[in-house]
Amino acid sequence: MKEDAAIIFSNGLSEYDFGEGHPFRGDRYQIFRKFLSENFPEEGRYDLLETEPASDQELLKICSQEYIDFTRNYFNPEKTAFQSMRDFSRFHSADNVPREHHGRLEEAARLIIGQAKQACDLVSSGDYRKVISIGGGLHHAKPNYGEGFCIYNDVAFCGKYLLQEHHYSRICIIDTDAHAGNGTCEYFYSSNRVLFIDFHQDPSTLYPGTGFAHETGKGLGSGYTINLPMPPYSDLESYEYVFDKIVEPVVNEFKPQIFVRNGGSDPHYGDILTNLGLKLDGLYMIGRRVSELSSLCGGRVIDLVASGYNLDVLPCGWLALIEGLLGYELSVEEPSIDIPFPRVQNLRNNTINMVNQVKENLKPYWDCFSRD
Repeated sequence: MKEDAAIIFSNGLSEYDFGEGHPFRGDRYQIFRKFLSENFPEEGRYDLLETEPASDQELLKICSQEYIDFTRNYFNPEKTAFQSMRDFSRFHSADNVPREHHGRLEEAARLIIGQAKQACDLVSSGDYRKVISIGGGLHHAKPNYGEGFCIYNDVAFCGKYLLQEHHYSRICIIDTDAHAGNGTCEYFYSSNRVLFIDFHQDPSTLYPGTGFAHETGKGLGSGYTINLPMPPYSDLESYEYVFDKIVEPVVNEFKPQIFVRNGGSDPHYGDILTNLGLKLDGLYMIGRRVSELSSLCGGRVIDLVASGYNLDVLPCGWLALIEGLLGYELSVEEPSIDIPFPRVQNLRNNTINMVNQVKENLKPYWDCFSRD
């Protein structure tokens, strides 16, 4: 083993850019690369790696050839949206329409899948215990439908690839993005080999409007999808409570062989698209808690980081997650932003009520909750 950790950060990620005026721009990657080199350089902490885009054959693990062909052709920089727009709604939602010249967006989406594959291989081979894919976590994309700024779902790819190629039988995916991972959920809703734990803002208040506590899986997968709809403005105390009362008990019972975590800075109170209440110490705590849980499986974690829609918060938030995961002290200070920290009434009670509802729904499936 070389370093215990690697960060995959490929050239070309900045092409994952929907254009001026769209919430998801590719400049986030250049901003974070500079921030990382200045505030958390390699220096024995991790190895910095690159990789190649995924092939059609690799993409077929998560979507159909028809979807791949349409997406490649539509996002071809030499073509115009007009040539394919009449079919666009068959394969993508309107928020995936680029605002201007496509650049190499589809190729960058393949690159993110390529990074996911490399992360799976590196952790499974024992070369590293923890591998972070910058640009990963495109959890809204479904088997044949892209939405929510997501083209190909690298979270689902990790799950499928680890099951099929590395023969894991117990994988835990923890999604801490502020939005529910509706795409990832769809891939594994009937599986008892993937435990999908999804923290997100109450879906009655935020896109995509799914991920309620009663959505717990079906068939063999009943009880293996755990949605944690966090009340708006949930803070560090709320998240810690949910880790203590739900995540830790069920993960200890499931005994995963590997973890996949995804999510960026959008649970921060300063994010402009969401309404949660974490500060940097809360994002750091998420990374730290996932790292602690990974002691169940030799420290094996694949971490996918992309979300966040306030560029004053994003680099600090991403680094806080990484430092927590890799076991370093939180080194970054809270950014100065013109958004007041939210103070809400009944947050504690609302969190407790949500946790009790989740437990009640899961009692038939998990001994740790049936004993309560």
